[in-house]
Amino acid sequence: MPKPLALSAPRDAERHAEAMIPDDSTAARVASTAVEIPLPEAVHSTSPESLTAAASDLGLAEDLALVLLKRADLPAQALEKLSKNGSVMKSRKVKLALVEHPKTPRHISVPTVRHLFTFDLMQVALTPVVPADIKMAAEESLINRLEKISQGERLSLAHRASGRVAAALLLDPEPRVIHAALENSRLTESAIIKTLMHQAAPAAFVVAVCHHPKWSPRREVRIALLRNEKTPLPRALEFAQSLSSTVVREILDGSRLPEDRKASLLRDIEEPGNDRGL
Repeated sequence: MPKPLALSAPRDAERHAEAMIPDDSTAARVASTAVEIPLPEAVHSTSPESLTAAASDLGLAEDLALVLLKRADLPAQALEKLSKNGSVMKSRKVKLALVEHPKTPRHISVPTVRHLFTFDLMQVALTPVVPADIKMAAEESLINRLEKISQGERLSLAHRASGRVAAALLLDPEPRVIHAALENSRLTESAIIKTLMHQAAPAAFVVAVCHHPKWSPRREVRIALLRNEKTPLPRALEFAQSLSSTVVREILDGSRLPEDRKASLLRDIEEPGNDRGL
């Protein structure tokens, strides 16, 4: 038999050399193995690779996940991996910490917000370091579920929630909730006025504002109360007397109050000595 040509030897050598060069997947496995360290050590590592590997590890427990999420230097890639780690994303605390982390990408935090518990949403909306758009998403989610939660929960939210949520609770059917919302330190005058101009504003809310020691003395609030037909006439007369007759006429001309209510107010301001307001 003829012997193989000698030229085949270099080709064999080339093929052997190529076989010794790892492909991308092999290199990745080698690199992954090189950074593998025990989870308790990985969560305290300064290596982005180790932190990302720890975040994606299916053996990651809630306590270690929370340790990771307390790190301000946690890379976005690690947060992304953690959000897809089903073993820890069942945890209420982990979801909350993930949303509150300042480096969590928006496409992760916004959908996660919708799965938070009621008072976790309240916490997100009140946490200073949370970005404004995430706070708004938390408030929207909270407002959208107000009709489905208990009166006790709404009462607690009225006392403690953000001003925007407290404003939404001014339309609550339960007077106790309305009174609690009026006492919320984050509630603003503009929110009160906006609700007074709302056609669905309950009579209990209007009456409560009429007698509230903080809100009823305010000029703009009184103007809004004069425009509201649910304001009791004796209180409307009192508020009209605190304003100039010119202002009252402007209010009545632009309002949808019943004609008999307008007539009563006009008669009152036209009486001598009643034009004492500003």
